[in-house]
Amino acid sequence: MLHMTPPAGMIGAFGLPQAALDTLMPMHLVLDMQGTVLGCGPTLAKLFDDGAVTGQQFFDLFELRRPSGVTDLPGLLARAGARLYLVPRGQPGRVLRGVSMPLAGGQGLVLNLSFGIGLVEAVRDHGLTDADFAATDLAIELLYVVEAKSAVMEELRGLNLRLQGAKSAAEEQAMTDTLTGLRNRRALDLMLGQVMAGPGSLGLMHLDLDYFKAVNDTLGHAAGDEVLRVVARVLTEETRAGDTVARVGGDEFVLLLPGVGDPARMRQIAQRIIARLTEPIPFEGTFCRIAASAGFTLSITHPRPAAATLLNHADQALYRAKRAGRGRVMQFEPGADDPDGVA
Repeated sequence: MLHMTPPAGMIGAFGLPQAALDTLMPMHLVLDMQGTVLGCGPTLAKLFDDGAVTGQQFFDLFELRRPSGVTDLPGLLARAGARLYLVPRGQPGRVLRGVSMPLAGGQGLVLNLSFGIGLVEAVRDHGLTDADFAATDLAIELLYVVEAKSAVMEELRGLNLRLQGAKSAAEEQAMTDTLTGLRNRRALDLMLGQVMAGPGSLGLMHLDLDYFKAVNDTLGHAAGDEVLRVVARVLTEETRAGDTVARVGGDEFVLLLPGVGDPARMRQIAQRIIARLTEPIPFEGTFCRIAASAGFTLSITHPRPAAATLLNHADQALYRAKRAGRGRVMQFEPGADDPDGVA
């Protein structure tokens, strides 16, 4: 077969103009037998800051990762047709894929490259558009797919966050007393079980309002609701962020105080609360007057106590406080409490 030398500006035995090669393979390289770059596709040139690729040595511009050990043009020629993985020097994260074929007549070598799985990053980093790819290249279509997938994934992520938020809100609502915003009995049982499963002491206080029924009877349930909200605020202010304050009945509250094992401290907390609850509570031009009684127990006074036992003992101590005259606090004492008492 006769191979004719191409005229100036032509590539290969077919006499393909450089402009045509740029259109068909915008990421090509043409090398002579010394490894000098004779031609470079316009898209590939954009990977280099100055775009000056022609005239430079191939192995000064690129590091061949696979096949490994290839450092000169004869080695590259020996692997013509094999899949290549190469990296522009100074851009270690930009791995290009390609294949090389010798030009007819031993004139040199032509390589056709692509971005492979790094397409999305390359388009972003170098501002590439549809015009930078061959008309037959599905790169832009792939980008549309990736963009659509990203949009779907973002929508799914947002939906998942909304579902999680709705679930958390529902769980929070299920654990909250709607009138006062305090924890409810379900939340108290859960927190009590968790605290008792861990180390450390625990103080448990049962508090009941005195004269609350009189408020409801004389001023109505709206006044009673306002009193309960004020009581909730006082209990929250007089306890720590890590404590649990629960409304467990109409005018009954339980305080769960992790880490408290000193009866004097429990008395001090209860007395502060009782003192504040004796202050008149304004409501629609008048005042609501209540008091409170409290009973408490400590986990350290019980050998391996059960949650129900602690709750029962705090309840018995509360009955003692009421029988003693209300408006006071009592600690549970074994043998001194009778579950039958003032309700």
